Order: sequence, then structure tokens, then C-alpha cells
Amino acid sequence: MPCRTYAPLGGVVPLALLLAAVRLSVGAETNPRDQRTVDRRCRPNVLLIMADDLRAELASYGSPAFTPHLDRLSRRGVQFDRAYCQQAVCNPSRSSLLTGRRPDTLQVWNNSTHFREPNPDVMTMPLWFKQHGYETRCVGKIFHNWHTEVRGDPRSWSAPEFLHYATHGDDLPEVKGPLPPNHAQTTSGFGYAKPGICECRDVPDEAYYDGRVAAEAVRVLGEVKDTPFLLAVGFWKPHAHFNAPKRYWDLYDRATLPPLDPRRPTGAPDLAFHESTEVLGPVADQKRPTPEEAAEMRHGYFANISFMDTQLGKVLDALEASGVADNTIVVFVSDHGYHIGEHTLWGKTSNFELDARVPMIIRAPGVSVENKRTRSLAELLDLFPTLTELCGLPAPDGLEGTSLVPVLHDPSKQTKRAAFTQHPRPAYYDRTPSKSPVAMGVSVRTSDARYTEWRDWKTGEPVARELYADADEPAETRNLIDTPDAAAVQREAEALLRRQFPKAVHP
Repeated sequence: MPCRTYAPLGGVVPLALLLAAVRLSVGAETNPRDQRTVDRRCRPNVLLIMADDLRAELASYGSPAFTPHLDRLSRRGVQFDRAYCQQAVCNPSRSSLLTGRRPDTLQVWNNSTHFREPNPDVMTMPLWFKQHGYETRCVGKIFHNWHTEVRGDPRSWSAPEFLHYATHGDDLPEVKGPLPPNHAQTTSGFGYAKPGICECRDVPDEAYYDGRVAAEAVRVLGEVKDTPFLLAVGFWKPHAHFNAPKRYWDLYDRATLPPLDPRRPTGAPDLAFHESTEVLGPVADQKRPTPEEAAEMRHGYFANISFMDTQLGKVLDALEASGVADNTIVVFVSDHGYHIGEHTLWGKTSNFELDARVPMIIRAPGVSVENKRTRSLAELLDLFPTLTELCGLPAPDGLEGTSLVPVLHDPSKQTKRAAFTQHPRPAYYDRTPSKSPVAMGVSVRTSDARYTEWRDWKTGEPVARELYADADEPAETRNLIDTPDAAAVQREAEALLRRQFPKAVHP
């Protein structure tokens, strides 16, 4: 059994001593006679768990969602209440997280461009760990499931990826014998064509992708636990379809879920919104969901969350049973947030708080405090430098994030003044005849507000602006741009935004 670098239950090992021991361990296998070194098996392991399309809709964040396993993880680590993605759509967000670089640096703003097309030699987090002696494994959706001939990133992993490529529409129930009936009502008329946006069948967890992802993750964990590992587990939910097994729908009384407020923010520009085609289907065939249909989709989203949480719980249980939990860093994040009818929006691809904000929980035994929440601003691209520091590895050149280790020690610490998110218009411009954006929305989240500029793609000039101040309306219901009461907040946010996003001219 591997030795333990972290203190299992008692006192906390000072970080400087911990990292010094881990750095020594990097060379242990090359100099086995040096008694000052530490066995390479003492390096901390990493279990990185990602959800897809999950906003900060967990019980530990104050939601009515039933998420006992994520709540358990939150109690064991630090929960970041103000963590943000760099772009609210799968490929740019995951590429940014896994390379530690922003979408503008990668030149990736859509789902169809594999990050290695413009960046053939860019370093990824799993590849860096692999090059430093870790067994790196991928189970489920970690890199984007590109719908091209390039699938995943084989060079990043020590073995072939598992269930990393598919379309969400193909996640149909697989069972032995007759398929149980669908108890959902929203089966046609809008949304995905096959077999409908909502599906509620009494089937086993393994009928869907995430049940199989959990089972394979448990198997792989048993295979790699005796060597330093980075195991990335990517769940496909709560991404639509809303088709969790019936037992997860039954956890909720639809009538008691939070009521939908579909209003758009007063004074918000049209560019801030999108056509919700991912959920409501092509614009030409679209109709707005009835209140009953909207309520069922919202119910299905919560059911998907609980389904994913249960699968995650199976992996956490396996880690606890493995004997290496006290030497394993656990990170849980989502790739971005989501709208389920708020602001008239369904899906992601905006710069609003519901899309930009993500859940983030980090448990680093012996380093992070337990059962603490922090309001320190964090970004997904901060995970790469955070994990390299926790594991005593050097950081590769070019990382644009900031290590969150100081916050893990003291949740009152602040490591950055702002978090940045962006999104083009049209949201899926790669599906348009021009294959080019018309505008790019760049957004900054400060401790007090969100400020967004929509800029002409060709000239870089602002064509619309938004400001939502927490003190006035945390739900982003009123655009306060250029109002006297918000002038000081606006000045600070504008300066931070323009420092990060200088005027850019795109040919």
C-alpha cells in the first residue's frame, strides 16, 4: 500500500514540508539509495471529477437539489462560491481548463475546433502529469466530445479513453428485455427530435452513460491505486436530454421546485441573449414551451443532477475503500453553468451569472481546511497551477491561471481581483455560412458586480454594454450601465476588463 504524504486525520502537515517531500519524491526512483528521498508512491494522487452543464445548483450552495454525495465532499474540503468558467460552452471551457490558457490564447471559441488544430504542441494537465511519472486515465467526457475525426487527446493519457466520445442525443436507455414506458409528457413538439427532451423510465443507472462511467471509474481506480495517478472522471449529466432514471425524478415534487422567473433583465441588449436552439430546437421549428413543459424540463434537470450525484458517490465510496483516500486530492467542477428558462434562455452560451458561475470543490487532505466556503474569486484555468503546486510539480510555461493553494489554507484569502468569461455572437457561429462571429462579449466578475462589453468582431469597438451590481440585484434583473449610483463599481470593472481584453481587430 502506498505511504501517505498527507496527515490522514490529525494535524495538518505544513505545506512547505509537504511540498519539499513531494519534490524529493519526483527523483526518488532515479536515486533509490539516497535515504533523503521519498518513495515516488508518496506523491499525492489526483481524482478530477467533472460534470457537464451543471450550474451551482447543489444543496451545499443553497439549492433544493438532492446532492448528498457532493455535500459530503463539500464538508471534507473547501467550496468555492465564486468560481467561473472562461466560456460557457463545452469545448472552449474544457480546453481552457485542461491547458490553463484562455480561449483567446488558444483561439478556440466554438465546439468544432479541436484545441490542437491551432495549438498542436500545447501542454495539457494530464500530459504534464504523465510526463512527471503519473498514470493518467480518462473515464467519460473530459475533453470535448468533438464531432470530428479527432476524438479526445490520446497523447494525454496512459491508456485509451473510455466513453469519452458520443453525442448526448445518443445517450438512450439500454436495457435487457422490453423498454419500460416513458412517464414524461414532453416527448415531442420541440427540443431534441429523438425521442424528446424529457424521458422518465424505470431503468437501472447503467442504462445510461453516467452509470457506466461510474462503474468503469471504480474499476480503473482499483487498477491504478498503487501508483501515483491522475484519474479524470467526466460525467455526461446534467446535460440534456433530461432522462435520468425514474427514481431520480421521484426525489422531487415538481410543485415545490423554485418557480421560474423568465423575465429578461431590464435594459439588457439583444446581444446578451441567444435563441436557445440546443434545447428548443431550430428557430424555424421552435415554439415557446408551455408552463407545463417548462416545469417538466426544470424537473428533469434536477433529476439529472441527482442521478449524476449518485454516480459520483459510487466513485467517492470506491476511493474511501481503496486505502489511498488520505493521499488523494479530489477536485469537483462543472464545465459551465446553465439556464432552465431564466432570462427566457434554455441552455448555456451567455455571459450571465447562471452560465458563467460553476460549482468548484477541492479536498486536499492535510492542506485544505475542511467544511469551509470561500467567496474568493476563482477561475477554471486556476486548477492546472493549483494541482501542480499541490503535487510538488513544476508548472509548465504559459499557464494563465493562479494557484488557489493559499485559499485552501485560508478561505478568507483573495488570489485575484476578477474572473473573466466571454462568448461570441452568434453563439454557435461555426454553424453559420460565414463561420465567423459578428461580435464577442467579454465579461468581468468582480467582488461587487458583473460588467460586460459586446464588441464588434472586426473592429473591436464596443456596441453594447451591461452592468449588474450585487448590491442592487444579485439575480441580474436590471442593467445599471452608466447609472450614477453604480459609477464607482463600473469604473473599477471597466479598467479590469480592458486590461484583460484589450481592443482586438479580427480580419
